[in-house]
Amino acid sequence: MTSALTPHERVAQSLARQGMMNHLGVRLLSASLGQVELSVPYSDKVTQQQGGYHGGAIGALADIAAGYAALTVSPEGMEVTTVEYKINFLSNFQGGEIRATGRVAKAGKRIIVTTAEVVHIDDTGKRSDCAVMQSTLVPVVKTY
Repeated sequence: MTSALTPHERVAQSLARQGMMNHLGVRLLSASLGQVELSVPYSDKVTQQQGGYHGGAIGALADIAAGYAALTVSPEGMEVTTVEYKINFLSNFQGGEIRATGRVAKAGKRIIVTTAEVVHIDDTGKRSDCAVMQSTLVPVVKTY
C-alpha cells in the first residue's frame, strides 16, 4: 500500500517537471498544507533591460508559489491551473534573490483563491517588499 505524498514531496515532484522554473533556477524552500515558499536568485535569466528583476519573472514566481499552495489542498490525482491573477509591483531590485510565499485564502470544490507575497532579500539579508498578488485557480484532473 502506498502512502500519500507530503505537501513538500508533492510540490517538489511537480516543480521538477517545470521547464521554465528550472531554467530560472527556482528553488523550493518550504511547503506545508496551504502554504509554499519559493526563491529565485538574481541572474541574467531574470532581468529586464535596466538590470532589475523582470516583472514577468516576479509574476511567474508569485504565480507558481500561489499555485503550489493551492496544489497542497487539492485531492490526490488532481493538479491546478491558474485562470486569473492580479499583481501589484511595489519595488524593483537588483542582486540577491526574490522569494514568493503563496497562501490559500479559500479552497472550494471548484475554485481556489490564493495570495502571494514577493520579497527581495539583498546580500546582507535585508528583506524588502517587492510585489503582492491574488489569484484564482481551478483543480483539473492529472493527465500524466
